[in-house]
Amino acid sequence: MQTFIIRRMFSGIVILFVLSVAVFLLLRIVPGDPAIRICQLNCTKAQIEQIHKDLGLDKPYFPVSLNFTDPKVGSFSGDSQYGTYIKNVMTGDLGTSNFNHKPVAPQVIARMPVTLEIMALTLIFTLVVGIPFGVVSAVFRNSPADLLVRSTSVLGLAIPSFWVATLVLVFPSELWGYAPVIGRKISLFQDPVGNFKQVAPAAAVLALGSAAGIMRLTRSSLLEVMRQDYIRTARAKGLRERSVIVRHGLKNSMIPVITVLGLQVSGLLGGAIIVETIFTLQGVGLFTLQSLAIKDYDVVQTMTLYAGVTVVAMNLLVDVSYAWLDPRIRYS
Repeated sequence: MQTFIIRRMFSGIVILFVLSVAVFLLLRIVPGDPAIRICQLNCTKAQIEQIHKDLGLDKPYFPVSLNFTDPKVGSFSGDSQYGTYIKNVMTGDLGTSNFNHKPVAPQVIARMPVTLEIMALTLIFTLVVGIPFGVVSAVFRNSPADLLVRSTSVLGLAIPSFWVATLVLVFPSELWGYAPVIGRKISLFQDPVGNFKQVAPAAAVLALGSAAGIMRLTRSSLLEVMRQDYIRTARAKGLRERSVIVRHGLKNSMIPVITVLGLQVSGLLGGAIIVETIFTLQGVGLFTLQSLAIKDYDVVQTMTLYAGVTVVAMNLLVDVSYAWLDPRIRYS
């Protein structure tokens, strides 16, 4: 197991390196100059060049020249934008925002609790709704309850989350004069109830599609497991049906569910961008979108690196959980 974890951690580092290079290049290939955005279109050419120098954008992208039209292609060029970025990351410096000139790390840390709350509540809603209703659908196969669960899951997968979020904002306000609190941050520790009322609608919207997918997957996986020989053996021994379903059926049907759940958790940051924008919640999702719009390089690169670390960590956690769910699985 230890050897497996070390190998996965090493491959994760390689993946993060490739991701950092790809994002670094994409940000600079996309049309648009941060200097012009900082100047608000009122700068002279000399001022733009000075801003490039101040931000380090006058340096080559990489330490090694990759311009194949240059006779010096492949030559070492010393200082570079990517080299400076990687060196700073390795020392814990995530850079400085090009626009407010504040360090990126404190800004991300200040906004992280909101996004973590949304992700945690989304995961709770997904598990509480998806797995129990999936089990009910599998146990009472082809019953009215099964039909209702399957229809609801299809509906949950089909409806876009941004459309549901818009309805959550508009309909309660129009019908009952109530709308979720938006635009200001309510502290979890100072006002837990108010904080829950603010974050829960966004988390519920984000959990709609996730819970629907887990619901369908739990049903299909449990139905497959319940046809296995060891389930018939457990019933022949006189075990109660509840024990057969929970101890022998559900646990063995969780491997595909855990796999998909891990992927969903990894993708929650993308969903957080949507719900935080619609509900104007000051989390890292909204911060990322705003920084991407103004090409704030260090902020976008930091958030992409955070998303990459989340994906790598969740995949490792999912793989390790396989051995706990199924003792037959061994890693070497």
